Amino acid sequence: MVSREQKRAAKQKKLQLLRSITNSHAQHDKASIILDASNYIKDLKQRVEKLNQDVATAASFTSQNFPTIRVEEQENDFLIKVFTARNCQGLLVFILEAFEELGLEVLQARVSTSDSFHLEAIATRENKEAEDHIDTQVVKQVVLQGIQKWIEVSEQE
Repeated sequence: MVSREQKRAAKQKKLQLLRSITNSHAQHDKASIILDASNYIKDLKQRVEKLNQDVATAASFTSQNFPTIRVEEQENDFLIKVFTARNCQGLLVFILEAFEELGLEVLQARVSTSDSFHLEAIATRENKEAEDHIDTQVVKQVVLQGIQKWIEVSEQE
């Protein structure tokens, strides 16, 4: 038969293990250790839910429906085309902010956001006398950064 002292020692050992796993700061107070463990489990559940949401968002952007971006240089302007098979509510705002950060002014744009997202824009540099050179790769990179910001914000909502 297991003595009362052995049971008590085993229980103390388990409480200490629980305390170390959950980073509990309670010394020997059993109720505090269990409360900290309960809070730790709640936190883990929230993390799992957030990760599941992130996975669902990432899965919704498979290679098939990740936005296609084409940028062509036309004299002093850029023809920018962005297309994705799904509707991306709010994406246009992030792309326009990206244009603004780069110093591009939209001269003309056509946008469709019904079942899919389709943007076709002609943009030019706001400051044509600027020394730094902007090419199609720079414009494409900035549009990608705008899309990435949109994805991050969409995941948080």
